[in-house]
Amino acid sequence: MAKSVFDGGAFDQLDRAILEELQRNGRISIADLARIVFLSPPAVYQRIKRLERAGIIRHYVALLDHELAGYDLMCFIRVSLEKHNREHIEQMHERVAASTAVLECYHTAGTYDLLLKVVAADHRALERFISEQLMTLPGIEKIETSVVLNEIKTTTAIVLK
Repeated sequence: MAKSVFDGGAFDQLDRAILEELQRNGRISIADLARIVFLSPPAVYQRIKRLERAGIIRHYVALLDHELAGYDLMCFIRVSLEKHNREHIEQMHERVAASTAVLECYHTAGTYDLLLKVVAADHRALERFISEQLMTLPGIEKIETSVVLNEIKTTTAIVLK
């Protein structure tokens, strides 16, 4: 079981409150955040920097609407590899990670080895990605694609233990 950074005592409830608010709104000002957690702005700033140095806060991003950005199609592609040696898997990870169509890639256990979250402008663009990029990679045994019909829940926020 993964151990929470809050278990060791190095981080406290104020750090948790800061993280919860930043997950809701990464653009909140230090002054506004300080008012919410009842600390001074310099104290909040120092806590955020400590959380960043510890790697708890990895980075800040703007989350885009893929359809408004011109990508009408989202899908999940499961990939099964022929070879399972470390070198081949690492090579596959690098090539998939380099693709701009791939939003997320996970190395998984079970029937399939990789799970890709992919966006495409339309069905033709998805077919080109699969046939010209994905299937040209050496060592792919099979793929299975599921097209997303409707996003029921999308979040990046995690509940802090």
